[in-house]
Amino acid sequence: MMRRSIRWLIPALLVLAWLAVGGGLGPFAGKLTEVSTNDQAAFLPQSAESTRVLEAQETFRQGDTQPVIVVWTSDGADVTPGQSAAATRALSALRGTPGVVGTPTPAIGSDDGKALQGVVQLSPDLGGDLGDTLERIGAAVPVEGLKAQLAGPAATRADLSDAFAGIDGLLLGVALITVLVILLAVYRSVLLPLIIILSAVFALGLACAVVYFLADRDVVRVDGQVQGILFILVIGAATDYALLLTARFREELATGADRFTAGRIALRRSIEPIVASAATVALALLALLLSNLTNNRALGPVGAIGIACAALSTLTFLPAVLILLGRAALWPAKLRPTDAGASGLWKRVAALVDRRPRLVWVSSVLPLAALALFAPQLNARGVPLDETFINDAPSVAAQASLSEHFPGGSGQPAVIVAPAARAAAVTEKAGGVEGVSEAAVVTADGRPGGEPKVVGGRVLVEATLRDAPDGDAAQDTVKRLRAALHTEDGVLVGGYSAQRYDTTETAKKDTLLIVPVVLAIILLILIVLLRSLAMPLLLVATVALNFLATLGVSTLVFTHLFGFTGSDASVPLYGFVFLVALGVDYNIFLMSRVREETTRHGAREGVLRGLVTTGGVITSAGVVLAATFAALVVIPLAFLAQIAFIVAFGVLLDTLVVRSLLVPALVRDLGGRAWWPSRLGRERVPRPSREASPAQHR
Repeated sequence: MMRRSIRWLIPALLVLAWLAVGGGLGPFAGKLTEVSTNDQAAFLPQSAESTRVLEAQETFRQGDTQPVIVVWTSDGADVTPGQSAAATRALSALRGTPGVVGTPTPAIGSDDGKALQGVVQLSPDLGGDLGDTLERIGAAVPVEGLKAQLAGPAATRADLSDAFAGIDGLLLGVALITVLVILLAVYRSVLLPLIIILSAVFALGLACAVVYFLADRDVVRVDGQVQGILFILVIGAATDYALLLTARFREELATGADRFTAGRIALRRSIEPIVASAATVALALLALLLSNLTNNRALGPVGAIGIACAALSTLTFLPAVLILLGRAALWPAKLRPTDAGASGLWKRVAALVDRRPRLVWVSSVLPLAALALFAPQLNARGVPLDETFINDAPSVAAQASLSEHFPGGSGQPAVIVAPAARAAAVTEKAGGVEGVSEAAVVTADGRPGGEPKVVGGRVLVEATLRDAPDGDAAQDTVKRLRAALHTEDGVLVGGYSAQRYDTTETAKKDTLLIVPVVLAIILLILIVLLRSLAMPLLLVATVALNFLATLGVSTLVFTHLFGFTGSDASVPLYGFVFLVALGVDYNIFLMSRVREETTRHGAREGVLRGLVTTGGVITSAGVVLAATFAALVVIPLAFLAQIAFIVAFGVLLDTLVVRSLLVPALVRDLGGRAWWPSRLGRERVPRPSREASPAQHR
């Protein structure tokens, strides 16, 4: 009697504990924005030259403000002296406005006489008040007969904040509804999809609470994109793990086992692949700590925390609920040993693999290899400002107006730190560099022609570039500036274009460093899990091929379908970490079951039984993960849209081709050699098992 009571008590206590976690920590998913920052300057390479320039600017107290550029344009007529004077008065009247620092510059006319511009410096710590401050400025600067717009870093930052504004509600809601619809279709049950969703929500609440605690103490950094990826990662991973565990629970119930036996066997058979899968993704994410880019390092621990919470919820809350509810969790779906439709489909796939394994894997490899040839063509030098936002952001339109009438780099000059004694020589040399419109030393009173502002024996020189500061041409000009000025001792070249260039170059170095580390981590985990060397090498090669094929498809889609001229420098690295680590998940789910069946039935029968029994659940898991990542497109940023496509398409390709055809066919063709040097590959007679497999019950 006591033993029976304990069997009920432990699941009940686990459910109560998670209900307390959900009720107490759930609100932290909405509070995470309180400790988030979208200040891009905080995510620059630590050792880059542009970062050192930014630090030098702070000593000049120029790093303590963020500029907004007011641009006035006419409808074709020349700007009149009266309009120019009115614009200057409007700018001067902004002095003392909350959030405005110092006195705005006078309005300056364009060479074509059709536009004016002025610069207003804002306090960098406005936070959520930035939008209100820009609204006040926008309301104060209209000039009759001219169209007024706000451009520059402050305006772009405000648009970024607006883009991430829906992250707490819209993104989370879309992801959860998408998963719920798919689960209802998969299970044809009312309660089970809701239980799985609840498990994912509890995991997300716990993860957000831990991240909030760490971010509030400056242990980790969080920005909008990290927060969005955390939400999607936790929901997708928790659902995938839940699909694996509930499938085993259903299998055991279908054999006639009671709820406690079914729960115990399902947990024991699922815990190893789930833990191995979670460890693979978490350690791959932690490899991002090797990056020299702060936002990459921020995603590493935050993502790993999310994965750990997803696995913890799946292995504690979910089996406890399933045991308490038993067969009622599956209502009104009928319990069968296998789903007839899915079983028939995967039996046909297994039969094809069994008959012509070499033809199947060769036919799978060739198109993947062909698609992979396009991968090197991906332009990852950054996304220009006019493509950063998927929708029409006001700052983008304002920058376009500014670039139409003023040099492309207006408002975002290259910033040069130079010894005061060489100020004149450096200014002259910078002005003569190809791609530079003009160069001038920063003066003490902020007006042209004044005395240079000297701090610590150094001055700042601003070089206005001819080309748009967010384009490849501006980055090439930065390289020429550095080549020309590094002959002068103590000269550094920074600014917006230099930051983009340094970020791109750092991302390339990060990729070369982190990719082999991630592959080594995955290989080691697979060796430990599968007790083999040949099989892990085979699996790593297939997921790497899947990634390259996906990148090739993405190159074509981004260029010819979406119209992107480039990608963020971190897109290939993020795509690799997510797709390779998550792609290995499905191979872990498949091959752990194949190994289990191989110990009973031998190498040939093991791979076929493993394919049949896991086909439906892994395909469902792939569709769920692809759909959750696709939900990232609700945030109107090109970076997240590109990541969403790469992961969603890559997961589907991996699930439907690599895991369903390529891997099983290769393993079937190799036979016992695939398990070398494990004894498993040399065994001809199946070893007896204490528990009958699901196939034996049928």
